[in-house]
Amino acid sequence: MLGGGGAVTHYSENEYMSTDLDFITVARNKEIAPVVAELGFSPVGKDFHHPESQFFLEFPPGPLSFGDRYVDSSQTTTLKTKYGSVRIITPTQCVMDRLAWFKHGNDSQAREQAIMVAKRNQIEWDEIYSWSKNEGISSADIDAIREEAKAVQ
Repeated sequence: MLGGGGAVTHYSENEYMSTDLDFITVARNKEIAPVVAELGFSPVGKDFHHPESQFFLEFPPGPLSFGDRYVDSSQTTTLKTKYGSVRIITPTQCVMDRLAWFKHGNDSQAREQAIMVAKRNQIEWDEIYSWSKNEGISSADIDAIREEAKAVQ
């Protein structure tokens, strides 16, 4: 399942460009390594790099969660490409992910990424407000992000 900065890149229509493609999975790197090696990727720390690509792969362990909320893969969506389909978090989940990084990871860039995604996609704001109560993110913070996303549309 594609999440993180790769999902932000997709949903922001490349306004934010990530070179780190996070695929959330229950498989471990020792199981993944032989598969991606067939594609030319080699392990470098916790990531996999390809000598002819600026992009690198990371496989954060599942299950998929945003803060304390666990999400079943059936609650995500599918991105169809000319090469095939890939599971990806929804735009709403992408905003939740960025807000969790903003709040818990002290990542100010993640707040800007949430706005980039929200200004281009239909976001289920009621779900964001409900989720944020357990994450220690105030409604005022969500309101501000929502207004900033509207202002640039």
